[in-house]
Amino acid sequence: MRVAGFQMAVNDSSVRENQQKIFGALEQASAERADILLTPEGSLSGYHNRFDPQEVRKTVEAVCQQAKKLGVGLALGTCYVEEDGRCYNQLRFYEKDGRYLGAHAKTLLCSNSLDWPYSGEITSFSSKRLEVFTFQGVVVGGLICNDLWANPACTPMPDPHLTHQLARKGAKIIFHAINGGRGDPHSIALNRAFHEANQCIRAMADGLYIVSVDNAYPLTKDNSCSSGVISPQGKHITRLPTQGEHLFVQDLA
Repeated sequence: MRVAGFQMAVNDSSVRENQQKIFGALEQASAERADILLTPEGSLSGYHNRFDPQEVRKTVEAVCQQAKKLGVGLALGTCYVEEDGRCYNQLRFYEKDGRYLGAHAKTLLCSNSLDWPYSGEITSFSSKRLEVFTFQGVVVGGLICNDLWANPACTPMPDPHLTHQLARKGAKIIFHAINGGRGDPHSIALNRAFHEANQCIRAMADGLYIVSVDNAYPLTKDNSCSSGVISPQGKHITRLPTQGEHLFVQDLA
């Protein structure tokens, strides 16, 4: 499988701008003959629950039609209101022919661990049962940001080790959509070290690939985790610069 990932500066105020950026990434991915494109957490809707549900629904359809036209599958990060009326922070999977495979909903929703009652995204989004999906004959899973590393500063629930669960369900590749927080240089460095060590150890522990992309906004600060690909041996085989918008393409054995 040839995977592509777009480290993108997500605009929380403009679905239209995000759509155009994803269109451009799809063009690049298609030109590089990628099978699937991964985008960051909330990359279409913005990382919040204040979006217009109808606008996002229509824009998701437009992005999927463009991906189908170009013959590129999608692991699309967006917040989304489903038919049940609930808002989910999702990673939505689509085959190269445009078929919708299903969505992972973020499970380890964040809140300050010391807050009570809890606040933040844990009060904004719903979650659902963990699933795997079959893309181009390969079993894959999706995780969103804190789902993978269970950062203790923002995880009030126990760590369910979702990478283990996906591996037990047969996943060979985990697509990891990130939209990590920023802060002072010290906190950024600490979080990057924690996040990346978790990715590498978990990839090695379960013998799977982890494909990830982070939000690039703001462009002048390092992101919270390297975008790229980690091998089943727990090593980076592709790693993007820590700042700016970039797209990678990588063949997986």
